[in-house]
Amino acid sequence: MSISLRQSVTPAVNGRRSRGRPARSATVDAAALLKHARKVFARRGFEATSVREIARDAGVDPALMAHYFGSKDDLWAAVVDQIATEAVPMIEAIANLRKTGLSRCERVMHALTILVDRVFLEPDIGLFFSTAATEQGERLTFLVERLVRPHHDAMIPLLDDAMRSGELPKSDPEVVYWMIVNAISKTVSYSHVLESFSSLPARPRAFKRAVLGVVLSMLGLNSQW
Repeated sequence: MSISLRQSVTPAVNGRRSRGRPARSATVDAAALLKHARKVFARRGFEATSVREIARDAGVDPALMAHYFGSKDDLWAAVVDQIATEAVPMIEAIANLRKTGLSRCERVMHALTILVDRVFLEPDIGLFFSTAATEQGERLTFLVERLVRPHHDAMIPLLDDAMRSGELPKSDPEVVYWMIVNAISKTVSYSHVLESFSSLPARPRAFKRAVLGVVLSMLGLNSQW
């Protein structure tokens, strides 16, 4: 496997191409193909997934997937890269909270609201991450660097600031971060399981309010929101 942590592997959409490849047809929606691939990888994991299966799920010829994305390794990396790119506005919004006049606990509350909104917008990302996080070696490193670290590095200072100021109970910010992120993403991603026990997944607005409310309560912030 050969994945660069510094270079995007998602094909350009402006018609530029690598040598020897014809220009992209305007009818090819690379972003949609990658989202189809994300869903299949999320269901089955990398090893159990074939490019042929992804192509069948997307309703295209397998040769088209190979033509635009290369090997299965490159396709998987392109999926991760797409998720990371789409998450940039969310991460910037969270990081910029430190520059606002909000109190330290208000910054944490806003950051959690932004995260919950994002998870509900693309619920299958959490499922993809849960499956992909079982990888080891280069794929895991790539996943951590592209998907985890940017959000982690924006969120941890907010938690640390609030804990140091006494606005949040003192605890290990890393443990708090991982418990919160996993609680949010897995609860939403596995809502199809929750449906057996609760009607909330069938009521998206109420479900979102409940998820945010519980997370804030876990940090003792619900009464301040």
